[in-house]
Amino acid sequence: MDIAKLRAAIAESWRESVIDRLSAYVRIPNKSPMFDPDWEENGHMEAAVTLMAEWCRAQPIAGMKVEVSRLPGRTPVLLVEVPGELPGCVLLYGHMDKQPEFTGWQEGLGPWEPVQREGKLYGRGAADDGYAVFSALTAIAALKAQQVPLARCVVLIEACEESGSVDLPAHLAALDGAIGEPSLVVCLDAECGNYDQLWCTTSLRGNLVGELRVQVLEEGVHSGMATGIAPTPFRIAEQLLSRLENPVSGALLLDELSVPIPRDRLAQARAAARVLGDSVADRLPWVKGVRAVCDDPVELLINSTWKATLAVTGADGLPPTVSAGNVLLPELTFKISLRLPPTCDPDGAAHAVKKCLEHDPPYGARVSFQPGAPSGGWNAPSFAPWLEESIQSASRRIFDHDAVHAGCGGTIPFMGMLGERFPDTQFFITGVLGPHANAHGPNEFLHLEYAQKLTACVALVLADHARTRKT
Repeated sequence: MDIAKLRAAIAESWRESVIDRLSAYVRIPNKSPMFDPDWEENGHMEAAVTLMAEWCRAQPIAGMKVEVSRLPGRTPVLLVEVPGELPGCVLLYGHMDKQPEFTGWQEGLGPWEPVQREGKLYGRGAADDGYAVFSALTAIAALKAQQVPLARCVVLIEACEESGSVDLPAHLAALDGAIGEPSLVVCLDAECGNYDQLWCTTSLRGNLVGELRVQVLEEGVHSGMATGIAPTPFRIAEQLLSRLENPVSGALLLDELSVPIPRDRLAQARAAARVLGDSVADRLPWVKGVRAVCDDPVELLINSTWKATLAVTGADGLPPTVSAGNVLLPELTFKISLRLPPTCDPDGAAHAVKKCLEHDPPYGARVSFQPGAPSGGWNAPSFAPWLEESIQSASRRIFDHDAVHAGCGGTIPFMGMLGERFPDTQFFITGVLGPHANAHGPNEFLHLEYAQKLTACVALVLADHARTRKT
């Protein structure tokens, strides 16, 4: 295989069509169902899947089948089947649904208007995870152009990953025959520690999202009359959350939220920290003068990949400051997000958190915690020797640097589903969410050069997988 020719074909495809179609995709506000309950009526998800399906059908891949799987009341799934010359199957995964707009976009940037600056494509969803289908098929097409024999490839793009992939099990059951039993899964929805080499994710945290409601009064009361007599719901919420989290250190306090960390994952964190150094913390958009929770990059990596963490991500009942009168608020609701360690039992965690928050509330306040469907984390099986060698070789050939293995702080529910269903399958989990890419927040961008290099790495791993099928 001619590597220069492979990279040139990928670059041409991105230049001639991918960037244009990704830009059109950014303009579609296809928020995940959790954030847009009326997604079906609004039609944005349909526009996104149509855009992707039309691009797929236009690719020069002989025998390819493109199908949009639809089930009543569920988000669609885009399935692309590329016939193989060799036995076996590779499943390539991504998603098309997006996080909401968020605030704080820089001047000239916004969630639904694509902007290219300094080699980056800004806009919601380009990096998380709209690029995936374009990257996957571009890699396959570039290999087919050089007549590299492959196993059958199936590209699956779901539309509710940001809502916990709640629709995916039903689709997997309906598509069971089409997917088969993959010997390799390539996921393009993960992080990269920098833009200088290939990064491979070896674990993912789970996620538990829920609403904590605290009510003390039937209605708001003049603060001069009520404070000192009635407890404020904010103070009660603080006390309840301190049952879960040490407010000074940020450590989670429930045994059900803690797991032993495997030795190989500790070793990978140390190796990644040697590569990244201070950039483990520097990749975040700090306000001047603020520092990380510690100075040790190893500890920061472990905290963000193998420890449980808590974040308050929203609130109801707090009026905007411009209209906040001197009133003791009657009730507050906080949306909290708990990241769970990779091997933590998500249902057990949800039960323990609910019991902890609702038990014996201060002052007899009315307290409830309503968890959503928790998502489990995932710890990758050991790499087969061929895959370990292939990942390293791809990184050296494309980036001139070794690949790095590391845990990921986010959640991809599909990986856990596949791991349970196919325990003997090999996983290559990678992505473009590097420093300051800021998925879910303002100023999200896709690093275009890195995405194209990553596409070339995926192609090389697919070719190496094919060689294992020959033997």
